[in-house]
Amino acid sequence: MPFDFDAPVDRRGTGALKWDVGEHELPMWVADMDFAAAPCIRAALQRRLDHGVFGYSVVPPEWYAAYRGWWGTRHGFAIKRDWLVFCTGVVPALSSAVRKLTTPGENVLIQTPVYNIFFNSIRNNGRNVLESPLRYESGVYSVDFADLEAKLADPQTTLMILCNPHNPVGKIWDRQTLADIGRLAAKHHVTVISDEIHCDLTDPGAEYVPFASVDETCRRISVTCLAPSKAFNLAGLQSAAVCVPDPVLRHKVWRALNTDEVAEPNAFAVPAAVAALTEGGPWLDELRAYLYANKQTVAAYLKLYLPQLHLVPSQATYLLWLDCSALCADAADLQAFLRAKTGLYLSEGGQYGAAGAAFLRLNIACPRQTLADGLDRLRDGVEQYLRQ
Repeated sequence: MPFDFDAPVDRRGTGALKWDVGEHELPMWVADMDFAAAPCIRAALQRRLDHGVFGYSVVPPEWYAAYRGWWGTRHGFAIKRDWLVFCTGVVPALSSAVRKLTTPGENVLIQTPVYNIFFNSIRNNGRNVLESPLRYESGVYSVDFADLEAKLADPQTTLMILCNPHNPVGKIWDRQTLADIGRLAAKHHVTVISDEIHCDLTDPGAEYVPFASVDETCRRISVTCLAPSKAFNLAGLQSAAVCVPDPVLRHKVWRALNTDEVAEPNAFAVPAAVAALTEGGPWLDELRAYLYANKQTVAAYLKLYLPQLHLVPSQATYLLWLDCSALCADAADLQAFLRAKTGLYLSEGGQYGAAGAAFLRLNIACPRQTLADGLDRLRDGVEQYLRQ
């Protein structure tokens, strides 16, 4: 059945973080879609609401079956039931794992530019951020394996957080790249937490590879964070999962999540996840096609009107990474200028690490009419910026 992604949804006045902005502003920053949730999810939540009693909840068998079925069918990854642990979110899982699997003063390696909250989960827990910048050549990103191994080899480095697919650059890591990362991490006794929250938001025809599915080495050293929250826009329902194949590592993570009290679902977390993962496939596939068309629209618009901006090629996420180095060395100034002059609110790249300083991140998970408005504001703002 067709789904209407063009229909606007007024989110102002609903307590939405993304839309907590001025009346004249257009937020295209935080990774939050402006589409209504899939009908199957809303129907499941309505049934739960109509029941009328919202006491303590358990994690039922159908939750495990939903994750196993989705990852087995969609991603070719045979997850065993015992590998899964419920969690209220990927970020709580990351922070809990950092506290449990490392000690204060140790290094946690990340590949920058990368999701800014990784920095918080590390620093707020008294650990050191160790950046291994991605190689950026001819407008394309890849892993700098020489730098990666040198930093994994540091005895103080005990944990790595992998972003797969990578936010903000939109890169899907291929199987060989993941195998090489796993081999080096294992060689230097480093555990890998793989944040795979964006895995279902790939371009049509593109497929991501779960880190733990690559080989036995990757499986043994991995903690994988999974969730329907990005693909189905359910972040506010606090529903995620952690997949840990190794029993000893899994016990440590399970203890961490329970100690931090983030391993119990609210009344709506399980019904939403089960509905998404068992009935939401058709909706998601149409969404992916819609987002891909939005991506093509941005590419054509920039080529025609804003050739100064380089759109980094991507295969996943609805977050586009704009190279603004032809305009400025630090895009923070450009980001502030655009917001002040046009109301367009983008994410400045410096928050994703020093390697992202000359970039802006653009969220295109919105109706075409909204996207057109955003692109026109971007063009107007850049033209004003060049005239100043």
